This record gives sequence, C-alpha cells and structure tokens, in this order.
Amino acid sequence: MKILIPNSIPVRIATDDTVVEYDIKADIPEEHHDADVFVVWGNSPERLGRAAQQLSQVQLVQTFMAGPDAVLAAGFREGAAICSGVGMHDRTVTEHALALTLGLVRKVPQLIEAKERHEWLWEMSGRQELHTKPVTTLIDANVLIWGFGSIGQRLAGVLQGLGATVRGVARSAGERAGFPVVDEARLDEALAGTDVLIMILPKTDETTNALDAARLAQLPRHAYVVNVGRGTTVDEAALIAALESGSIAGAALDVMWQEPLPTDSPLWDAPHLLLSPHAAGGRPIGVDDLLAHQLAALRDGTPLRNRAR
Repeated sequence: MKILIPNSIPVRIATDDTVVEYDIKADIPEEHHDADVFVVWGNSPERLGRAAQQLSQVQLVQTFMAGPDAVLAAGFREGAAICSGVGMHDRTVTEHALALTLGLVRKVPQLIEAKERHEWLWEMSGRQELHTKPVTTLIDANVLIWGFGSIGQRLAGVLQGLGATVRGVARSAGERAGFPVVDEARLDEALAGTDVLIMILPKTDETTNALDAARLAQLPRHAYVVNVGRGTTVDEAALIAALESGSIAGAALDVMWQEPLPTDSPLWDAPHLLLSPHAAGGRPIGVDDLLAHQLAALRDGTPLRNRAR
C-alpha cells in the first residue's frame, strides 16, 4: 500500500508499506495519485477537494478530527472508507470546556476588568452563598450537555465530580454512561431548568443555528452558554441580542461561524462573552495507535474504527 501522511503532525508507522509525507498546502504530486491511504490533519476544504479529485484509487481517508464533516463534503470516491478521529480529542476538549465554564461561573472576565481598574471586587470576597443565580459554583448546578458523544460523556463525569447535576441531549432519550439523556422533543423543557448549557454538536444541516432565538428564549435569565462544538450550531446574531438584553447571563465560544474571527465582528464587543480561537482540541491523542489499527484492518478486511462512511 501507499500511505500519504500530512506534514502537519508527526506520525510514526512501523510498516513495510510505502509511506510518503505530503504538504497539506500544496497539490499532491502526480506520482502519488495512486495512494491507497490518505491521512488528513489541518487540510483546508479547498485542498481536500483537490485531493478528492486526484486520489482516484484511495481506499481509506483517515482524518484525525473528531468531526469528519469537511472530509465527507470533499467528494472522495464512493468506494473509499472515511474514518474520523472520534475519541482522540475527548480529554483536551473536556479541559477547555471546563475552563470556559469555570471562567463564566467564577467571573473571570469581571476579575480581569477589575484588575485593569485596580478595583477589589468586594462582592466576590469573603463569605458567599452556595446557591445563587447565576451560579457561582458548579456544586448543585444544573448542567445540560447538548451533543452527548464521547467528549460530552467524559466532560459529564468531570462536572459530576465537581458536584454538578448533569444531563445530556441526543437524538434518542435514555441513559448513556450513567447519565440521563433527553431527546430534542424535550429540549425546551430541559433548557428551562438549565444553569449552564454546553454545546458539543457536530456540523450538519440539521444542527445549523440549532441554538436560535427561540431556544435562547427558553433558557432562564441566569443561564450561561458554552460552545466547544461547531460555530455553525449557534445563531450568533441571536446570541448577541440575548447577551445585550440580559436574557442570558453570559456565554463562551471556542468556535464561530467565520474563523479567524474578523476584526469587525460584533462578537468582539458583545457583553459578558468569553472568546477563544478554536483552541479546545488540536492535540489528537493516540494518532499512531489508531493508524496502525486502520492499516491492519485494511489489509485483513476487518472493521475499521470510527467509520463515518
């Protein structure tokens, strides 16, 4: 087999196959258009589209991203298996989601502003009530995780360990990883009792602007919103309006509709909003092991992991 490895991440493969490193910012050289395996990390949608046209014999397209939407949309040959990096970002995205959540709950933006003013925030010092709205601790807070896959389930365990009451939202109701899960038919009811909404939805036609003005209106005024999934899942204009009107207490976004965020985006000036530059993941864990398994499965005709198509 011929395996094309991107120059954007170190990959170690113990194999007798032909392994070729390619530049993710350039066309694939014609002599490598016969590749059997194409590994993706950091490729632009435009370059993925070009690769899809060039790799007429590819058998496996393996992305290390948790969401395979860009690869699925690129147009690779129908017979090619497309596999994602589900599970490789669970711990890092969990860390970042927790950091953004605690940043809101523990009022980090206000602390930064107070430092710039050389002001001691007396209302945050000394003895505090345990149960307040907006919440100032995750203890007994009602957290709703919308998008309850492997990342959501890992995050749920961490939040529960800090004292939060956690529920998930998924396509079907029931129980996952020991946590109650509601479906979208009961989403409005779940939103109404939420202190912190954390979104980890994938990018699909169905999830576009999933958090719109109507659903934002279902949240209580003290609620916080955190998005570490895909930027297209939040109606940004509706979110800004909710923040400006005070119909929610605050929000934190790691992902936006347009990235990098334009300097004239109204998100920069929205009140009570934390922004991070799509920093939650970006550090796939277990790259070498996953690829070794996929290559062995391809040779032996056994099931591939994380198959999206």
